[in-house]
Amino acid sequence: MTQVDPRLHGPSGFKNFLYLAWAALGLPEPTTVQYDIADYLAGGPRRTVIQAFRGVGKSYITSAYVVWRLLLDPSLNFLVISASKNRSDDFSTFTLRLIEEMGVLTAHMRPKENQRNSKVAFDVGPAPPSHSPSVTSKGVYSSITGARASEIICDDVASWANSQTQMMRDKLAAATQEYEAILKPGGRIIYLGTPQTEQDILRELPARGFETRIWPARVPSERQRVGYGSMLAPMVASLTEPPGTPTDPARFDTDDLLERELAYGRSMFNLQFMLDQSMSDLDRYPLKINDLQVADLDSDKCWEKYVWCNDPEKVINDLPCVGFNGDRYYRPMATDGELVPYETKVMAVDPSGKGADETAVAVTGSYAGQAFVLCCKGIKGGFGDEVLEEIARTAKQYKVNRILVEENLGQGMFKSLLQPVLAKVGYACGVDLVRHHIQKERRICDTIEPLSSSRRLVFDRSVVQQDYDSVQSMPADQQRSYMLMHQFSRITRDRGALRHDDRLDALSMALGFHADAMARDRDREMREVREERHNRLLEEFLKPGAKGVTIGHRPRQSSWLS
Repeated sequence: MTQVDPRLHGPSGFKNFLYLAWAALGLPEPTTVQYDIADYLAGGPRRTVIQAFRGVGKSYITSAYVVWRLLLDPSLNFLVISASKNRSDDFSTFTLRLIEEMGVLTAHMRPKENQRNSKVAFDVGPAPPSHSPSVTSKGVYSSITGARASEIICDDVASWANSQTQMMRDKLAAATQEYEAILKPGGRIIYLGTPQTEQDILRELPARGFETRIWPARVPSERQRVGYGSMLAPMVASLTEPPGTPTDPARFDTDDLLERELAYGRSMFNLQFMLDQSMSDLDRYPLKINDLQVADLDSDKCWEKYVWCNDPEKVINDLPCVGFNGDRYYRPMATDGELVPYETKVMAVDPSGKGADETAVAVTGSYAGQAFVLCCKGIKGGFGDEVLEEIARTAKQYKVNRILVEENLGQGMFKSLLQPVLAKVGYACGVDLVRHHIQKERRICDTIEPLSSSRRLVFDRSVVQQDYDSVQSMPADQQRSYMLMHQFSRITRDRGALRHDDRLDALSMALGFHADAMARDRDREMREVREERHNRLLEEFLKPGAKGVTIGHRPRQSSWLS
């Protein structure tokens, strides 16, 4: 067996190897944070979680770690698992390339002719015969029955595509729990990643015995330090620079991070660059999915009263929920009264400008202090004929009383363009301009929160399902930002809280129209309506010549009313 240089052994062995690997690849010397990650990776516990900001090079460092470990002990078997098979194949392909690139140091590790040699699985030259390759790549839901591994590398097993709903997160957690069964005695499991949601699987791993270490992109504030607790990397914890200073300026300086914060939005930046999953942040989100009622609503009529509950038997399990862990959609516990027409129905339109924004449309109705969301969707495009015709057809379909249009963009031009199209589809409806002067995020929260927190906001089931379906053709990393229910559950009163808020803004405009009606008491309204109906019935019954019925039986209207 080839002798390994003593400088590659011991506490500094992997850092020395990483320096040589970066040089072989033509990269600058590893940064301070990269060296710190390498140090923890080489000497960390058997159950390790490494959370570091996006772009720091976690996967590259870990590929070098795999080569270094096989250099010291060719009998090891590594299983690399990622959210997608292609992602894990990329890891193993880079690992094999690194062996090729490092020259005489790793020349003896190149696979021999009689060994496995592909991006899916390969052996290193000195490896003894084994059912398991030296390195194997799998997708998170690939079959691993019969596999055995000395170390399992979980490289971004969570993605937006497999973590956006609670059911998906539960499925992912069940899949990752199987890794213990294929691990050899004394083996190690290493998770690499950045959180994809506030309730990412990385958050659940400490409860399963994993030790987490976090490297954020900026020096954290005192509040964030409390949220990280003992998970914050000691190197970062020891920094004395002011909060917000880059922790690895050689990788991302202040301007780089600011550019990414503007591109990602504050919420996603806090997740993927600050690794901030603090549960205390839940208090910052005023709109709660659990406060909603979801029912099959009629476009013309509603029940007089919908009774909210959070009974597990009323959970809608087949509706995708993109909220936090524990969030569920609930059916009403009961409905009361009779089916009655909505008192008013309005449509709100938030026209898009240039760029990636949507023209958002929301249709809401109200009755007796309750608000009903009948439609909410995004339409790609701005002032085009197809967009205007879609808006006009939707207004006609739901027979809205008024259309509200955001005036801030175009100074009323959208209204002028929409009115002829309404006439073309044969629907006469007033169009009002709405101008806002309050900060958008604060206005949205102040409008919707009183309704949702008092459990008087009812969504049509189709709105939730279509909202989810409408973004599935988009790239996975963009889907969440366009989704109404993601915007609903993630908005805060902070400026720039969401990357996109078009659908939620349109919904807020529509619900704001019903503000006066929302102050009414549903039970009192129902009593007054029933009393009025009963008094009318008695007046008709007592009219001279009205047809009566046998005493003791409730009269049927058809027997004595014209």
